[in-house]
Amino acid sequence: MLADISKGTILYFTPVLMLTALLLSLFSYLAPTVMLHGQVALLTVTPSSALTQPGSTKAVDGPSIFLGPLGSCSRPNNEAGLTCMPSSISPIYNTSVFTSNTPSSVISAPPEGAPAFIAISLVFSAIFFVMFTAISFRHLMGKAGAIWENPMVQRVSAWIGIFAFLIGLGSTLIIFMWFGKAADDFNQSIQGQGSNGPQLIASIGNAFTMIWVAYAFFAIPVVVSLAKFHVLATK
Repeated sequence: MLADISKGTILYFTPVLMLTALLLSLFSYLAPTVMLHGQVALLTVTPSSALTQPGSTKAVDGPSIFLGPLGSCSRPNNEAGLTCMPSSISPIYNTSVFTSNTPSSVISAPPEGAPAFIAISLVFSAIFFVMFTAISFRHLMGKAGAIWENPMVQRVSAWIGIFAFLIGLGSTLIIFMWFGKAADDFNQSIQGQGSNGPQLIASIGNAFTMIWVAYAFFAIPVVVSLAKFHVLATK
């Protein structure tokens, strides 16, 4: 019974994990300019009195900006609608909603290569998902499954998975450090202005949480592919 459970987990659950990882990575890459406006972002700057009036719990109205790898969405106050910049791998962030004493100069786009490499990683991740799933279910394809029995095809699939995983994770780490420093510099500059500073605070967005979960899921099919567990399970 344990063998059947193990086999079922490898053959059926692992492709689902890979699909989930792919979708989470895609959503975090496209947000907030293409989808999930104002809900998912790599970095957010929102109204808050935490830096200018420590300990205050008063609600604050003011401008907000949500940054992603392809661009930004912003609004002048809490009630206004979001205005999003056109998506680009060389994004331009619209900081015009901020006042002149806001340290908006520290909010800049990450190195141009990072979003491009993430896009490449997503393409290879999609290819790996298709190949991994086909290899797992090749025993159900009849004659069409013969090509997926080829050890060379199985090795190529594993290497594509490794390439997609390492390129995507490496690029994400670069962007994480970039926006982490931007958030720290932004907040320190506002704190330096004291009570006269703009009532804003920068923070790392929830898109990174989605990405870390995605790569935790991604690691499982990569390991399975390297060890050929999904191949052995159907022998």
